[in-house]
Amino acid sequence: MRRAALFLLILFPMAVLAAPPPVPSPARIDAEARRLMQAAHVRGMALAVIDDGKVVHVAAYGERNAAGEPLRTDTVMYAASLTKMAFGHLVAQLAQAGVIDLDASIAAALDMPLPDYPPEPKKYADYSVLASDARWRQLTPRRLLNHASGFANFGFLEPDGRLKFHFDPGSRYAYSGDGLILLQFVIERGRPGQNVGTLMQQRVFDRFGMARTSMTWRSDFAGNLADGWTADGTAEPHDERSRVRAAGSMDTTIADMARFAAGYVRGEGLPASMRKELVRPQLPITTASQFPTLQPELPAAQQRRDLAAGLGVVTFRGSQGAGFYKGGHDDAVGNTLVCIERYKRCVVILGNDVRAEATFPALVAFVLGDTGVPWQWEYGAAKAFVE
Repeated sequence: MRRAALFLLILFPMAVLAAPPPVPSPARIDAEARRLMQAAHVRGMALAVIDDGKVVHVAAYGERNAAGEPLRTDTVMYAASLTKMAFGHLVAQLAQAGVIDLDASIAAALDMPLPDYPPEPKKYADYSVLASDARWRQLTPRRLLNHASGFANFGFLEPDGRLKFHFDPGSRYAYSGDGLILLQFVIERGRPGQNVGTLMQQRVFDRFGMARTSMTWRSDFAGNLADGWTADGTAEPHDERSRVRAAGSMDTTIADMARFAAGYVRGEGLPASMRKELVRPQLPITTASQFPTLQPELPAAQQRRDLAAGLGVVTFRGSQGAGFYKGGHDDAVGNTLVCIERYKRCVVILGNDVRAEATFPALVAFVLGDTGVPWQWEYGAAKAFVE
């Protein structure tokens, strides 16, 4: 037994993990956030810090709209693709309850073949176009959450506007919002046959105390709402989303996202085994960057060994050990949520100005130290960051 253990240790030496740097004081974090905002010309940004699974700092800086009204910690902001991470937690809960089998074909949850369902173009993709391609039966909830569906990000981005497979499901990673929308369809039109907005409210937002978070627009958001700014500094009004979209319709606040991140990293609402499954590296990520989504895979020798898909998050490994993160982006929004597993430490940043993304590497490193977050993979090699 000892010789076998020694042999394994030689083959797979234990990584030497860096001691966690102390979390800076709130005053120092605020000063650094404001400095980086000024350097990147960011009009509004909010931040939360979690240490040992507890919220230790929540702050908002700058403006929430072109009128100059201040951004606050209870200001409603667009979560964008951070929605996917929250949806992943919901699916994990449903899997734990036996409602969903992460590794069963979606065909098992549907009452008829996927292509036979009448199109609902305002809510889902048109699945009838898959009638001649039986690979839809290879799709599972895990593969959809791993971004291994084989679809483009969205079918409407295809030259003919039609959903199609670009590779066999499960064979590689390629970011796909339509993959998440399909899983929403399975939950709503198949079994369990429940509205994802209602499930998210009951199982995620209520669980984590997210009182000002919703998958669709609420009229009580109007009095304290963040608009956004695009890369050229143009103000853009907040989109009052009327449809539940698992890929990215969530509105939230930095205070609510702090509660979510703290509960998520602590493992609330899930047994330890399923909580680990959320952030277990499950599918290697083999491309040079996240976008464009269907770019060729890198040669094996150039692929990062520390980068993989979890359930609605990206996992990585750095000097502090295993971590995970999720980004969120549109033309006027830049968000990130980064956690280090070993120390249950997270930073959440919501920017109602897309230029906030330029501050993320420096600001996350200031709070957490060196993490190994794959910033260049997330944003591409051409992305300029401030220091």
